[in-house]
This record gives sequence, C-alpha cells and structure tokens, in this order.
Amino acid sequence: MPASWAARPLDGLVFADVRWYLDGRSGHDAYLAGHLPGAVWVDVDTALSDPPSPAGGRHPLPSPRDFARRLGRLGIGDDDVVLAYDDAGGCFAARLVWLLRRTGQRAALLDGGLAAWPGPLASGEVTRPPVSRRVNPWPAGLLRTADQVQASASSPGTVLLDARARDRYTGATTLPGESRAGHIPGARSAPWTGNLRADGRFLTPAELRVRFADYGAEDAEDLVIYCGSG
Repeated sequence: MPASWAARPLDGLVFADVRWYLDGRSGHDAYLAGHLPGAVWVDVDTALSDPPSPAGGRHPLPSPRDFARRLGRLGIGDDDVVLAYDDAGGCFAARLVWLLRRTGQRAALLDGGLAAWPGPLASGEVTRPPVSRRVNPWPAGLLRTADQVQASASSPGTVLLDARARDRYTGATTLPGESRAGHIPGARSAPWTGNLRADGRFLTPAELRVRFADYGAEDAEDLVIYCGSG
C-alpha cells in the first residue's frame, strides 16, 4: 500500500508498527521515539511468535488461539484493516500481514516502510481498548514441517527457496544464536531484498513474476520458502 493512500483518513484502519532488529536493538524503543500517528506496536517475539524451542526455532508460529488473544489485547479487531510497517523493507511487518491474510483479515504492507511516510511522526505509547477476536485456524497445507521438507526436497516438482541474505545461505556468516551455517540441501538462494528497488519500495508485480519465474516458482508443483527463524 503506498504511503499517499495510507495517509487518507479511513474508519477501521489500524497502523501496526512491527519493527524488530537482527542486531539486538529494541524495536519498542524505536517505536516510542517515533511512529505513525495512532500506530500500535506489535512485538514479533511475543505477539507474533511462540517462545523459541529446539523444534520450533527462534520464532515458531503462535497457535491460532494465542494469535487471536494477543491481537485482541492490542485492540486489533476482526473487522479492522491493518496496515503494517517496519524500517527494514517490510521483512518483519510482512509476518503480521501474512498471518492476518491467512486467517481472512484484510491487511497490507506500507510500501517503503517508515521512511515513505509523508507526514510527521508521533512519539510515546499508543493503546487501544482490548477486543475479543474470533479464532481462525491456519489453512490446511499452508505449513511444512522440517521432516516434510526433507522428504520432498529431492522431488523434481519441489522448489525450495531460502529468503535469507546470500552470505547466510552460503554459510559465510551466522547471526548470534545460530548454531548451524549454510542452507537446506537443494534450496536456492532468493534473498528477500531482491524484491525491493533501491528506494526500499517493492518491484512491480510484473517484475516480481519474472524474478520468481527465474527461480522455477512458476512451474513448481510444491513451492516452499523459509527464512532463518520461522
């Protein structure tokens, strides 16, 4: 969603600040210092993920019940239209958009993120009255376990894409807390940053189709995409 459109008043539109940093900086501190007027802060660690575990990784998906309960506490209702943003090309805010869309709620990314916002920023915490939400299950077939991916990775109809930075894919670098370097055998490197132009906005749909067709996604019988933490 372009910032010029988002700046128009719209009933039921909720701004969600989903800043999070791989280097350990506090997304909440960044939010408090300056955010879109009226935006609530949505924490990747506690609102959009279950606690880390050896089986689930750093950011396992929450259960549908927990996801509904946590967003309800933030005052985000079932009928709200959520506009999520971060300052990292949308890679963290996209998690909230993806979860909401998979459960049938309207949600979009702010194209260009915080830097594209044309108006002044607000500071401090924004709170909304808590609301009750429906519990919608994740659609069947949406997720794969590691065992399922391993079993199908060698199939000619499976395309497995690694969305991390290229040097993490090759194993040249690892992040703090990562115990293993490299990538899943058979995966192709498709860094998420390749979806963006130099100004941080997304490529056009036509350009994105060409990009992913080059990875074989267009003809894939089963397309699986992963990052570093779920």
